[in-house]
Amino acid sequence: MLPSVREPTIPFAPPHVVCRHTQLPYIGTPDGMLDKPFWEQAAPISDFHDIEGDTKPRPLKKTEVRMLWDEKYLYIGAKLWDDEIWATVTERDSIIFFDNDFEIFLSPKYNTHQYYEIELNALGTIWDLMMDKPVRDLVNRINAWDVRGLQSAVYVEGELNNPAADNRFWSVELLIPWVPLREAEAVPEEILPKHIVPNIGEIWRLNFSRVEYQVDIVDNQYIKRCDSTGKPLPEYNWVWAPTGIIDIHMPEMWGYLMFGDQDTVFAPPANEEIRWALRKLYYRQRNYGAKHGHYTVDFADLCGTDEWPAVPEIYVTPNLFEISISTTSQGKFYIRQDGYLWLT
Repeated sequence: MLPSVREPTIPFAPPHVVCRHTQLPYIGTPDGMLDKPFWEQAAPISDFHDIEGDTKPRPLKKTEVRMLWDEKYLYIGAKLWDDEIWATVTERDSIIFFDNDFEIFLSPKYNTHQYYEIELNALGTIWDLMMDKPVRDLVNRINAWDVRGLQSAVYVEGELNNPAADNRFWSVELLIPWVPLREAEAVPEEILPKHIVPNIGEIWRLNFSRVEYQVDIVDNQYIKRCDSTGKPLPEYNWVWAPTGIIDIHMPEMWGYLMFGDQDTVFAPPANEEIRWALRKLYYRQRNYGAKHGHYTVDFADLCGTDEWPAVPEIYVTPNLFEISISTTSQGKFYIRQDGYLWLT
């Protein structure tokens, strides 16, 4: 029996962005600076929130992200305003969020499995990994996975690790090749999707996160602020798409990323209300099983007071479950005990 899971308490209302196809070539190699004409093509994404939603205070410091794409790369630039710019982690694929960092989460699929995480700190140290499923579903983190061909750079307006400097912001540029971003979709590599570069109108799930610690200055060095026991205070988690709980690994709550040209207008995916209904039933069935030692076939045990688009079909075994809802346009959607969601 799998453990219980936390159900978000905030409304299901993911933000969206249309990533425009660039009209200008990216010239040269990244230097981390976003003052190039190239980045002026992209509308800034700057509406960040606490990860738990707007019942918590809004972020204390501003973050702005820009995105573009062409047939070679997904381009991401971010600017993090800060008067305390520090970093300590220098080894690739180390746990970067022990420092202040910027994080990108990308899922080309809707099933909440097989997605990518890229983190970097103000030193430019990278942690890139593939997640086979979220932590709640007994994740296998594939740390050996790398974004082959990734180009990245960091620029610091100020001086790294110097509290006496006139620190203002740090910014990053990432040029992410397409082939590594398709590797979770098919194995082995020779059966990767026929279209590596996204189609116009293709929708992925996306989130950005900024980890920020409170610090004190001791002997002209930044030191994480601690509580009365000497333990560092919890970090701030500022994100583009809140998940409602302190867990970024909830792809169903991330925002929508639509790849477009200059004329593309965002439209949400069809039958998203069906997917969300199944996701709520997954939360509740998991929690019912953790409490009672078995899963239920009775919809009344799970439905609560919510309105539902349809009555689901529920099948259970002593350790597994499958819940499905039919649609009039696409077929039947299913979800199972590890959160995997699919369509037939």
